[in-house]
Amino acid sequence: MAFKDFPDQEQAIALLQRSLERGRVAHAYMFSGHDIDELEAVARTLAKTFNCLKPIKRKRVRVDCCDTCAACAKVESGAHPDVHWVRPESKTRVILIEQIRELMRELSLKPAEAQYKIGVVVGADRLNVQAANAFLKTLEEPPGDAVLVLLTTDPQRVLDTVASRCIRLSFGTGSRPPDKQRVQWLAEFGASAAAAQDSLLDRYRLLSFVTSSLARLRSEIESALSEASPLARYGEYPELEPELREKWRKELEAAIEAAYRQRRAALVADLQVWFRDVWLRTLRVDPRLLSLPEECGTGILAARLSPGQALENLQVLEQLQWFLSTNVQEHLAFEVSFLKLHLG
Repeated sequence: MAFKDFPDQEQAIALLQRSLERGRVAHAYMFSGHDIDELEAVARTLAKTFNCLKPIKRKRVRVDCCDTCAACAKVESGAHPDVHWVRPESKTRVILIEQIRELMRELSLKPAEAQYKIGVVVGADRLNVQAANAFLKTLEEPPGDAVLVLLTTDPQRVLDTVASRCIRLSFGTGSRPPDKQRVQWLAEFGASAAAAQDSLLDRYRLLSFVTSSLARLRSEIESALSEASPLARYGEYPELEPELREKWRKELEAAIEAAYRQRRAALVADLQVWFRDVWLRTLRVDPRLLSLPEECGTGILAARLSPGQALENLQVLEQLQWFLSTNVQEHLAFEVSFLKLHLG
């Protein structure tokens, strides 16, 4: 992708390109937004722009990539030697000081092919205190040929000492606009909720619907990322060093876990929107204030609940989102939450 391929983020992209056009390349950026995949795509495009062999220029300054040259292809595939990615560890879900030290070591070396070395930290809100403190001096005074890009879907959790050293750009923090696939899934959930009674068995059936959807999400993510991983292309080479193979394996595991958690958070956010509409319907508000179309079935459950019960349901979903941001076991968090729901 090139910057022109982000029409929904025109304002933030324009600000970024304007700084490039004026020759004001920041040593550290922090991109925030609700979609980590989109933030990664923007960071990848910025890395392409810095490395592109045939860049789009304004006033003789590169402001976008061609997205077709060999350098762009390397960045896209994760094979460019001057672009480095750091992600939360798959088990602890934090970015450790060892990862930051390795990134700083890479950035201290001269670029192999390009003018700039790029370091991208995915999930800057997951930096533990030790890693963040070790990172501060590099953020403030990185090597002259290095640019750091921090990505977060939760900017409030990024340490102030880290955020204050970055140029911050917001890539849309509001709720996602409805799309056909999202509405279809919420309509299926609504049908399940409408058919349920206020019984233990029906709560578990509704829980099963959601957990099955999550299992499919994880399977899709594993398939897509495994196919794009260097392991898929070079893993069978007998001359491949075991250390590099293990590094790629751990990176793949971390990438799958990070992508899954992001998609899971989006799914729970959709449920929050659904239960919010149920609550608003119990209050008999103007239908124009509702987020979802009639086909999502919020009106059926709303007819069975009091405003107080509907509000409690919404609070349960908000608490579930918080549980999932901690180390609480996923299935337990969903089970406890769904057993608290009022279904009429």
